[in-house]
Amino acid sequence: MARPDNKGGNRRDREEDNEFIDRLVHINRVAKTVKGGRNMSFAALVIVGDEKGRVGFGKGKAREVPEAIRKATEEAKKTMIRVPLREGRTLHHDLRGRHGAGKIIMRSAPPGTGVIAGGPMRAVLECLGVQDVVAKSLGTQNPYNMVRATFDALKQAESPRMIAAKRGKKVGDLVSRRSDGASAPEAIEA
Repeated sequence: MARPDNKGGNRRDREEDNEFIDRLVHINRVAKTVKGGRNMSFAALVIVGDEKGRVGFGKGKAREVPEAIRKATEEAKKTMIRVPLREGRTLHHDLRGRHGAGKIIMRSAPPGTGVIAGGPMRAVLECLGVQDVVAKSLGTQNPYNMVRATFDALKQAESPRMIAAKRGKKVGDLVSRRSDGASAPEAIEA
């Protein structure tokens, strides 16, 4: 099922089994020079997610584009990771990821912000199910390194429940609750 907001000719969005959506991020035509000429093949980079906190990526290579996409999708389903989301819409805290020359920064955002991210990072975050996030890619524009850097950051994501379990405390001890009538800090007199 194609989405109306899908832009560009090198991305694809379709639903399989009503469980996962997959997004084609990049296709590369690869030529191997042999004695009789060149052997052409295609390499595909695919992101798969359930829009509920699980996402994975895979690479596939074959003589035909559909076969490369199928291989990439199968690999992506095998390598899925779970990421804790706050209120099912954003990240719990700021994240930084790196892979090779690819560096990325992701920040949680208030409701209504949307997904502010570019290229391959946007595909990962949309398949993950994040609705409000601000992300920036620093360094390389190589889609493979950007996706790996994004996954490096997402693997570091932790929820207050996970931190509380590690430290042997209750979630309420770690997270402060704000009341509606919270007063501003008083000014320090000089």
